[in-house]
Amino acid sequence: MSGPVLVIGTGLLGASIGLGLRARGIDVLLSDPSPSAQAVAQDIGAGRVLPAGEHVKPQLVVVAAPPDVTAAVVSRALRDYPDAVVVDIASVKTAVFEALANDPDLTEADLGRYVGTHPMAGREKSGPVAARGEIFTSMPWVLCPSELSLPGAVKTAQALAIDLGAVVSRMSADEHDTSVALISHLPQVMSSLLASRLQDTPAHALSLSGQGLRDVTRIAASDPALWVQILGANAARLVDILYGVREDLERLIKTLEQPEADGARLDMAQLISEGNAGQARIPGKHGAPPQAFAWMTVLVDDTPGQIARLLTEIGEVGINLEDLRLEHSAGQPVGLAEIAVLPSKRHELIDYLTSHGWKVVQ
Repeated sequence: MSGPVLVIGTGLLGASIGLGLRARGIDVLLSDPSPSAQAVAQDIGAGRVLPAGEHVKPQLVVVAAPPDVTAAVVSRALRDYPDAVVVDIASVKTAVFEALANDPDLTEADLGRYVGTHPMAGREKSGPVAARGEIFTSMPWVLCPSELSLPGAVKTAQALAIDLGAVVSRMSADEHDTSVALISHLPQVMSSLLASRLQDTPAHALSLSGQGLRDVTRIAASDPALWVQILGANAARLVDILYGVREDLERLIKTLEQPEADGARLDMAQLISEGNAGQARIPGKHGAPPQAFAWMTVLVDDTPGQIARLLTEIGEVGINLEDLRLEHSAGQPVGLAEIAVLPSKRHELIDYLTSHGWKVVQ
């Protein structure tokens, strides 16, 4: 990218794009209907607010608007900046392109400068104050060019993703929307449904919560207003998946209503095994399956410097840390560090840590 780049929409992702591009020395202009949002984005260094009435000729316009207005904002940008490539980062692609294709104010030449994209990155927090320039690093960034998208426009969209450290892939809009319905939209719904059951749970029961509950409900803290738009725009694809979930739930309920019946235990085991098989297909580090690594759990005192000491000593023995998860013990001044290494290094690391005073509990 050479710039300048105009970012329309200074929420979490828009401001993060600005921060990432500014870190590479690219001139970034900011625009948002909310004066306070664009002012905050400017204050954190995501770019400079586009002055009213100033004539600019951006190389690229990035539309980071809410999904329900994305098509309208893209249409306006294509007409206002006839020399610029325009991309959007909305989490649904088919509805946006269909709206643009049916826009009487746009020509095929206009649509040639448009590329639908979706960076698969985010946080539970929203707004420019939550923005991070590194949020896209090593994360997937999907390009969904249409049959009208010009090669130069696609190249510019790809350059944006690469400059921000993302891993680029290409899909059709329909393939993208079908994929995210399963790997993004369904997890959000399931997390929210589970977390909603906790609203009236007694505090003493919640005090027993382990990391499993925290993991499953983490994304339940997401912005409701944004997800209303996402779910509505991709409803048909999500409903098809939810029909399957409903069948599995009905099957489980029927089994648990008579847990001593013939075949009940086998059905429960099969259901869990099916989950094992699906979870095993989720890529881990460098695309490797999670089973490629061996895990161990180390007891860590909740005092300053303990995690740093643990990681330093792992490095000193010359063993590469493949993954790390931390689990906190409620009400106790200890935590559990779950460490993944290559299977061939597991026993060596256990022996080394034990000899240096660490308690390996698993």
